[in-house]
Amino acid sequence: MWRNIVSNFLTLLIVVLVGVAGLVAWAKQQYEGSGPLTQGVCLRVEQNATFGRVSQDLLAQGAIASGYIFRAGADYEGKSGSLKFGSYLIEPGSSMQDIIEQITAGGPSTCGTELNLRIGVNAQQLILRELDAASGQYVEKAKFDPVAEAKPEGFDEAASKADVRLRITLAEGVTSWQVVEALKSADFLKGEVGKVPAEGTLAPDSYEVRRGADRAGLLDEMAKRQSAILAAAWENRASGLPYETPEEALVMASIVEKETGVPEERRQVASVFVNRLDQGMKLQTDPTVIYGVTEGKGVLGRGLRQSELNRETPYNTYVVAGLPPGPICNPGRAAIEAALNPDSTRYLFFVADGTGGHAFAETLDEHNRNVARWREIERQQKSQGSGN
Repeated sequence: MWRNIVSNFLTLLIVVLVGVAGLVAWAKQQYEGSGPLTQGVCLRVEQNATFGRVSQDLLAQGAIASGYIFRAGADYEGKSGSLKFGSYLIEPGSSMQDIIEQITAGGPSTCGTELNLRIGVNAQQLILRELDAASGQYVEKAKFDPVAEAKPEGFDEAASKADVRLRITLAEGVTSWQVVEALKSADFLKGEVGKVPAEGTLAPDSYEVRRGADRAGLLDEMAKRQSAILAAAWENRASGLPYETPEEALVMASIVEKETGVPEERRQVASVFVNRLDQGMKLQTDPTVIYGVTEGKGVLGRGLRQSELNRETPYNTYVVAGLPPGPICNPGRAAIEAALNPDSTRYLFFVADGTGGHAFAETLDEHNRNVARWREIERQQKSQGSGN
């Protein structure tokens, strides 16, 4: 009798153990396997949120199949106390394990709202936008010039949330004065800026910042990036260039940046100025003259006067031979690389061609014909404009 009882007990125990093992294996597969999401969702984790609250949100969004397994997995991995607030883009098919790793690792938010201060050549704009997790596209919520325009209604409330991603974006060709003035308008930054950084030393790029970041520290980071870009390009420069130092190459890059907005033309434009330097010709480029007038403090907003073209200043390359004494803007990586690896051409001239690009020429006669065509295009454009 006792033998039968023991045998039955052992059989039952084995069945239970097998069942438990199967349940554990199933739970492990649920935890580590692909999740049910078929399109991305944005998960917002509030400050002081709990895994219980997060699991409920994930269940409601269809990102997980079991809140209990999700919480148990976090406990098992020792991450139940490591939840980081923010907004997280949960990709389709993300496992519970993937999600827990994402929301406990920290770092910048990967979805939700982004506030971007774009510093451009002609103006600065604050752009508030939100990522649509399903499409992966940003939807613009507000856009305005923080210097010239009032904040839209509701902007402060939306922009002041703790998990809003903050970004500063510098366009190629901005001046250091423009950068500093724009940073002063960003009320999510702090700290004073002493001296305006030297022209050309700030890297046009996108910088993610934290609320309360120091303005001077951010400028230091911009300078560090530009220094690294210039050093790498100088190391890989072509031979026989008319620059003695990286700083001279930076001056040329700033001219190239201002002369064309067409990426494919940068190396051609650089070749024109290199050829002119090699032949002892004056550079004769309007952007340097404009910089001499404005000192980089904003946009001229009109055409150059003949008196300005004739006036002898260090930046008037119609009058002074060689490169100007310093950069005329902050050039981007592509312009720096173009200045240090220009195309091999015999071009000495270029003029606008009416398409947004330029017509290049090796001789003055050819250039004059290109100029005549451009003047005719200008005449036709003015005629069409007056007829509308």
